[in-house]
Amino acid sequence: MTSAHNSNGLNDLSAIDQQILDFEARAPKTIALKEKAIRAELDISPVRYHQRLNVIVELPAALAYNPVLVKRLLRKRGEREDIRRAAHGNPQPEH
Repeated sequence: MTSAHNSNGLNDLSAIDQQILDFEARAPKTIALKEKAIRAELDISPVRYHQRLNVIVELPAALAYNPVLVKRLLRKRGEREDIRRAAHGNPQPEH
């Protein structure tokens, strides 16, 4: 696997990581269509896709590569965590 070089030199993204971010930026909004497209375009399972995406968004290189997308994904993940915490009666941490 080759890695792409970015100007800040932080943890370069692999080609598949870039493909996943590019796909996520333009992915179909419905779950069924998105899962079908993941299999067709990336040749991986939707579960593997989401596992990898969750790792990628933590990389400084991902933020450098597509800051708007990565910030949106991190914000959405935080919102989901807040909902789960509230559903289980756990207090929300200070932001």
